[in-house]
Amino acid sequence: MKTVIIVQARMTSTRLPGKVLKEILGKSLLEYHIERIRRAQLADDVVIATTTNDTDQPIVDLCARLGVACTRGSENDVLGRYYEAATLHKADLIVRVTSDCPLIDPTVIDRVIAFYRDSGGAYDYVSNSLTQSFPYGLAVEVFPYRALETAWREAQAEPEREHVSPFLYTRPERFRIGQVVQAEDLSHHRWTVDTPDDFELVRRIIEALYPGNPQFTTQDVLDLLERHPDWPAINAHVRQKKLGE
Repeated sequence: MKTVIIVQARMTSTRLPGKVLKEILGKSLLEYHIERIRRAQLADDVVIATTTNDTDQPIVDLCARLGVACTRGSENDVLGRYYEAATLHKADLIVRVTSDCPLIDPTVIDRVIAFYRDSGGAYDYVSNSLTQSFPYGLAVEVFPYRALETAWREAQAEPEREHVSPFLYTRPERFRIGQVVQAEDLSHHRWTVDTPDDFELVRRIIEALYPGNPQFTTQDVLDLLERHPDWPAINAHVRQKKLGE
């Protein structure tokens, strides 16, 4: 079973344009993201799925410099972009993460993959984000190619094309849904980057941890925030966008 992490990335995000290439300590957010997901032990390949827009050529160039596979497709039909990337790279199992999560934890990626694999085919879709217990910014979704292909063929609504997986997880009567939930609810933490305030928090975290420990963990971030209890307030007011917004 070939397991491929596919990352959607583009420069034209609405609330913070160009965010994936904004730099901290001389590295872009996307480079930190790629560096971390490459450490996942249960994935065979990483693919960045960007768009055909000229504005996304810098993403293609970064991937070439880092030796990461990159595919290009529709800006708005992200489901189609994922399907094309998965087909091209012969993925049996797709792991979906998003490029605005530079603190994503490779051990969490492995945990969600392992949950799917250990189920023995009991699920069509597994995630750690339907029931929130992990910090925002550590979301992982896992689903087989056959489920992705079904969604690609049948999904019609714009949110289902733009967000890849809603066709699957909004139909529990049709698709078997698995959820990875941890005992401690950490969902009040927001480590994704969608606004300038999100970026400011992530900047402080990376500048504090990365120079001395490039492979810092989720626990390292939590320990840091305990030492700086005022930092989470930087982006506590930011509202997570809902499906279809």
